Amino acid sequence: MRKGLQNLENNENKNYRIIAVDDEEGILDSLSIFLKRSGYTFIGVTDPMEAIDKVKNEHFDLMILDFIMTPIHGDKVVEEIRKFNKELYILLLTGHKDLAPPLETIRRLDIQGYCEKSDKFDQLLLLIESGIKSIVQMNEIKKINEELRNTNELLENAYLESIETLRYTVEAKDTYTRGHSDRVSEFSVLLGKYAGVSDKDLHTLKIGGLFHDIGKIGVPDNILLKESKLTDDEYSEIKNHPAIGAHILSTASIFKDLLPIVKHHHERYDGNGYPSKLKGEDIPYLARITAIADSFDAMTTRRTYRNSLPLDAVIAEFERCKGTQFDPNLTDIFLDILHNHLDEIKEIQEKYK
Repeated sequence: MRKGLQNLENNENKNYRIIAVDDEEGILDSLSIFLKRSGYTFIGVTDPMEAIDKVKNEHFDLMILDFIMTPIHGDKVVEEIRKFNKELYILLLTGHKDLAPPLETIRRLDIQGYCEKSDKFDQLLLLIESGIKSIVQMNEIKKINEELRNTNELLENAYLESIETLRYTVEAKDTYTRGHSDRVSEFSVLLGKYAGVSDKDLHTLKIGGLFHDIGKIGVPDNILLKESKLTDDEYSEIKNHPAIGAHILSTASIFKDLLPIVKHHHERYDGNGYPSKLKGEDIPYLARITAIADSFDAMTTRRTYRNSLPLDAVIAEFERCKGTQFDPNLTDIFLDILHNHLDEIKEIQEKYK
């Protein structure tokens, strides 16, 4: 029974590759016999530079590394390996505990353990077995994280496809919306880049711009498509679309970062916007960016009741509304784009004519 369990354990150990680095051939020979008897796949190397190349080009689960070697010591070997491999489990061997590197060095290089050289390998085997258990756990965690990531991506794609369907439904109702959300998305990202926002926030701006008007699905067609001036009651209905959109997206947690954009892109810096009458810095930053992009596209797009505004009129309007309707700092950045980077604006407009 015991022999059967040992054979099973040895078979499992064959899944793990161990590399040992020591400039003494005799140590490597002893380790080879000892570790192969335990079932591990073992490779011994006397040249530390060769060991670095092997780790770079082959997969190993664990390294047993002598500290005092030529032409470089073990800590330098680890330093080189950590430049391209952060996960290799490393055990350091020392001829004497007084010759071990400082604890600070061991921590900095993420060396998992060390022990003194001995004719008996019992302590080393315990450290190796402990290391293998850690590697098994680490691989399991990586596998679970990968599965979760794949699952989350599938869920996110499914939700995005569902919301895209709603967006296209809105666009089918309202010809103005067609292309508008795509342009607002790209204008928002453009302004976000010049404002120095993070890559994560740029992604949120991109998706938020695409879905900022999703709430128009809840606005009656006779109001949404009306060509004459809206009554106060009809305008109140239109003003409900940010709250409707936020409600639609709030059912999926993956859209939580989009909600501030969808709900608050019609707030005004002076507090006279809707739906929440937020003021100044209380308005979410990404919503303030989207508000400028949304208004710019509205001004530069032909509507049933007016032609698109010329660039000088658009610039004058932003100057006039700086600090009242729009965040003043973001407005200055956008005005700089209009003055000095207009080609990037035109490229987006040409893309979504």
